Amino acid sequence: MSGPLSPLIHLIDDDLAVRESLALLIGTVGLRTQTWGDPQAFLDQFDRASIGAIVLDVRMPGIGGLALLDALVGQGVDQPVIMLTGHGTVEMCRRAFKAGAAEFLEKPVDDEQLLEALQQAVRRHVDSRERTQADQAARERYQQLSEREREVLGFIVAGLTNKEIARALALSPRTVETHRANLFAKLECDSLAQLIRRYAGLVEAAG
Repeated sequence: MSGPLSPLIHLIDDDLAVRESLALLIGTVGLRTQTWGDPQAFLDQFDRASIGAIVLDVRMPGIGGLALLDALVGQGVDQPVIMLTGHGTVEMCRRAFKAGAAEFLEKPVDDEQLLEALQQAVRRHVDSRERTQADQAARERYQQLSEREREVLGFIVAGLTNKEIARALALSPRTVETHRANLFAKLECDSLAQLIRRYAGLVEAAG
């Protein structure tokens, strides 16, 4: 990825020196950064559509890191969050993971450990966004099916043959074959396995 679509790492820390040093470090592996000294400004303004991750200091004036993490989770923000702290405790670590943090690292942060955590977090976020987009596309294609095609799809997912589907719907096998071909085309599936993998869940939810 490059340009505006390349991963963006948001750095939230009230210490300017920490923000600058982390931004320089993260830039060495080709990741873009956007730094924030004010956690509330970050919460109000950051681009939720961006691909990447969030690096968040636990102890900050105003909104603390754990409270900010709770707010992000409550808003459905899907970027992975890596928590940093100079005074970590077991309870703080436990609470951060319970709230949904991807990683919890103590300052001074080991450079390699942070970079590895960030790269893993970005890969997970890219995979998650791709799955979400694929799921949305599948739902949109499913909505294009006629009521009869959805009935046929339900029987296909249940494992019935064309002849069995024809008997169940009081149709000719040739008509079932036509519906089957049409729904495979509309759903953009090349095989039965692909059809079931992508659409069995939607069929079950609709039923």
